[in-house]
Amino acid sequence: MGKLKVASLFCGCGGMEYGMLGGFEYLGKNFNSLPFEIVYAIDNDKYAAQIYNANFLHSCEIIDVKEVVAVSVPDHDILIGGFPCQSFSIVAQNPPRLGYKDDRGKLFFEMIKILQHKNPRFFIAENVKGLLSVNQKKTFPIIVKEFEQAGYHVKYKLLNASDYGVPQKRERIIIIGFRNFQDFVNFEFPIPTTIGDQKAKLRDVLAQSNLIDEKYYFSQKAVDGMMRTKEKMNKGRAQNLDTQCNTIGSHLAKISLNGTDPVLYENGRYRRFTPREAARIQSFSEAFKLESVSEHRQYRAIGNAVPPVLMWHICNTLVHCCINAN
Repeated sequence: MGKLKVASLFCGCGGMEYGMLGGFEYLGKNFNSLPFEIVYAIDNDKYAAQIYNANFLHSCEIIDVKEVVAVSVPDHDILIGGFPCQSFSIVAQNPPRLGYKDDRGKLFFEMIKILQHKNPRFFIAENVKGLLSVNQKKTFPIIVKEFEQAGYHVKYKLLNASDYGVPQKRERIIIIGFRNFQDFVNFEFPIPTTIGDQKAKLRDVLAQSNLIDEKYYFSQKAVDGMMRTKEKMNKGRAQNLDTQCNTIGSHLAKISLNGTDPVLYENGRYRRFTPREAARIQSFSEAFKLESVSEHRQYRAIGNAVPPVLMWHICNTLVHCCINAN
């Protein structure tokens, strides 16, 4: 079987692509190469694109997806995209969730546009759990219906990355479309690979504390401020190193002890994750290059990414269930 050609929208730093291509090691396990080839990738974040271009043979074009002319997109077998989720997130309550009424919430229509013009065999879309409940649960059925009207049989499932060897409790809705009905029938989402104590733990991906630069530690002033409010505000989200980390977000560079973001408490001190630790929590391998941009931009790109190991399991299952059945 030849390689399947992939077109990617909203690629960011390349979590979906890294997982699709495979050929990397993570926590002592080898994730073999999968039969995919990226022929097109775009994003409007030039810093995320710099990280992407440091890691992939095919370059990401820096362009707004609304400016893409569908007929100019190269022919491809599978379209992928984690369309922007600010409008759908449960966390993003200020301003209140607007769902598909918000301009950012309409960007999935850009995927629809390309699907209608290029008719690839598959698509994979990813989004936050909040997409299922936004607008009194009215938005998600509309999105599924739009994909179906574009000519696809659709399956979707809420997956937790921690069930697939990722040391992070990250729930994401995965939507997969099939042009061919037989592919739709053949495919089942991957079964969890790890349960209970078998799951990867946060301590598995942390750097040795004696190697952590002082800049990652919170000041005594910040700690004192958190302690004054801790009882009534339930803040200071220090993580249990022997379980999975809470979901990391795109604003890791700006986290505070008075927020809901995960932090570490080691040797009597609070600190934030380093960018490399954040990348490990997301299941990027050590070989994945981050240093082409500032740490602030690294945190943002990593926090927005799809965990590569989760994507690998989805795509490995897709290959075996659909392509190999023909």
